[in-house]
Amino acid sequence: MAVSMLLIPGRSSKQGTSLNKGKLKEEYLEVTSTAELNEEDMASLNLQEGDRIRLSNHVGETVVTCVGKKAADLPEGVIFMAYGPCSSQLMEDDTAASGMPLSKHIQVTVEKVEG
Repeated sequence: MAVSMLLIPGRSSKQGTSLNKGKLKEEYLEVTSTAELNEEDMASLNLQEGDRIRLSNHVGETVVTCVGKKAADLPEGVIFMAYGPCSSQLMEDDTAASGMPLSKHIQVTVEKVEG
């Protein structure tokens, strides 16, 4: 079952420390390919920690691992993911004259990857 949710890419402390080790290192690749979802959303999508999900929109798609967060930390309907190669695949190339891609409030379709 696919549902529409709001993706908010951003910086995280773990992403920052792993970036210092290198963008091609396992730690950085892991943190930037993990999506955080509200535990209620995970339950409604029949997802468990560590399941793979496909995020897609009119720009592109990516497959990432999901982890759950309590409602106090992340509201329902919202996904947080650290900036990186995976989140970039879903961003528009229009920078609205800022030089930086528009990267907040990205509407995505979320579905479990079977197998």
